[in-house]
Amino acid sequence: MNVLVTGAAGFIGFHVAKQLIERGDQVVGIDNFNDYYDPKLKEARNQLLIETAQKEEGSYISVRANIADNDSIKECFETYQFDRVIHLAAQAGVRYSIENPHSYVESNIVGFTNILEACRHSQTPHLTYASTSSVYGANTTMPFSEKHNVDHPLQFYAATKRANELMAHSYSHLFNLPTTGLRFFTVYGPWGRPDMALFKFTRNIIEDKPIPVFNNGNHSRDFTFIDDITNGIILASDQIAEPDPNWSSDTPAPNSSNAPFRVFNIGNNSPVTLKDYISAIEKALDKKAILHLLPLQPGDAPDTFADSSNLEKSVGYKPSYSVEEGVKQFVDWYLDFYHI
Repeated sequence: MNVLVTGAAGFIGFHVAKQLIERGDQVVGIDNFNDYYDPKLKEARNQLLIETAQKEEGSYISVRANIADNDSIKECFETYQFDRVIHLAAQAGVRYSIENPHSYVESNIVGFTNILEACRHSQTPHLTYASTSSVYGANTTMPFSEKHNVDHPLQFYAATKRANELMAHSYSHLFNLPTTGLRFFTVYGPWGRPDMALFKFTRNIIEDKPIPVFNNGNHSRDFTFIDDITNGIILASDQIAEPDPNWSSDTPAPNSSNAPFRVFNIGNNSPVTLKDYISAIEKALDKKAILHLLPLQPGDAPDTFADSSNLEKSVGYKPSYSVEEGVKQFVDWYLDFYHI
């Protein structure tokens, strides 16, 4: 298939593009290579995609563009006819949204609008896009289910992602555009983002620096390994969203519709405390961490726990990596990539 992956030089986008190339798809990757974190890491990911395409049956074309630039998006869709669009480009980060909300409007609202419009006019068969577990916000009922209320986000980042789900539904309803939203739960693994805890903790432990441990390490996260996430994204993208024949306006399910629209959780279904996560890093490095215990930060959810049973029933998604396995793979990659 011809597949567009936005954010292809980003953490998740890179892994998705690589797996698509390896199975023989023709991949176009869009990324603006911004400096939210070290662009050298993004360039290294992009170079590996180019090298992978040279060795495999698939092909890869890198487009350097900002999804908020509508002319660039229109040109891309006019140049290539896509069988699938996997939209992963976004301004990520929970705490950064408190400091710089305008960046989230540009990427997550304006950029997503441009993608929706391009898919509409080019009659894209299926759009799959990234949402987040952060949409559950003030909800404390565990595990998080797609049937739960998500109208009380705790940060602006989550609000923009919830807006994406609503925007997607409107396009599914108005223009019959099949859309699938995936709510990611704390993705980690090799080639990860330097602004995330695993990257920071690993670096600080190696350098004998204290690591900031919010909520005294007592909160839990449904840490999900990147290979499981990648498999789930591609399985969901391959199966085109359809209207739910059982949907009723009398008792409306929030994760489906009488339009070709659906939303899924994609997690590990097995939350781990931050303390245990740190222990897995210490084990992989064979070195103890210096802990700097801190209170819960504004905008942070105390716990996350995914119910991914709907995704399993619909597309066969089944996570298989434990935190110990996943953290070990990340640490091995980190030591190799940074020549430690």
